[in-house]
This record gives sequence, C-alpha cells and structure tokens, in this order.
Amino acid sequence: MSELKRINYPFLTAPGGPYVHAVRHGDLLYVSGLTAFGGEAQGETAARQTQAVLQQLDAIARYEGGSLATLIKLTVFLTDIADLPSVRPVLADKLTGALPACSLLAVSALFSADVNVEIEAVIAL
Repeated sequence: MSELKRINYPFLTAPGGPYVHAVRHGDLLYVSGLTAFGGEAQGETAARQTQAVLQQLDAIARYEGGSLATLIKLTVFLTDIADLPSVRPVLADKLTGALPACSLLAVSALFSADVNVEIEAVIAL
C-alpha cells in the first residue's frame, strides 16, 4: 500500500478545522474543499470566487508537479444554483482541452456568508 502524505500548503490560508489541504496517495492528490475565504475574492461574485479557487488548485497542482490538465474529478458546491450560468464559463475557460469528471451540488450554506463557492478535487500527478 502506498504511503499517505498529509499536506498543508504555505501559500494557502491555514485550514480552519481538523483537516489538511490535501492528501497524496501514490500518484493521486485529494484536495479538500477550497474557497475564496481570506482572499481578495471573498464576498465577490460566484464567478470571481470560482476563478480564485481554480487559481488555488492550479498553484497546488503545479507545486506537486501537475497542472489543471491533470484534474481527474471536481466537486463544486454552490449556495445559489442561479449562479451556475456565471460559473460554467469560468470552469470551461480554465479547463479547456482537459475536462475532468465533475459533480455540482447546490447547498443551503457554506461556513461563511461571504463564501458561495467551494470546490474539491482529485488530481493525477
């Protein structure tokens, strides 16, 4: 069995709970839900928050030797399903040519009223 490596990235806001930013298992990286909390996009539109989260995912992937092109799976959580038409183009723009599997869920709330998008991912490295 491959060793598990639990990782917190110095360029991301520290986790606010009992978890890590990501867990690496062999050539797979499981990334916890990321949000715009603590960044410039906090409190901004869902599209802007999605863009900020994808920038975080890109930074993580590159740090680990991958890229957004090696995304396997995304799970997107939106607090307002009406934001979907503005979020889809952001996802399509950043993921062009290497579309991952994806699930999208509408949720009643996230941990902060200033956060309306959360995205978790699985990345191949």
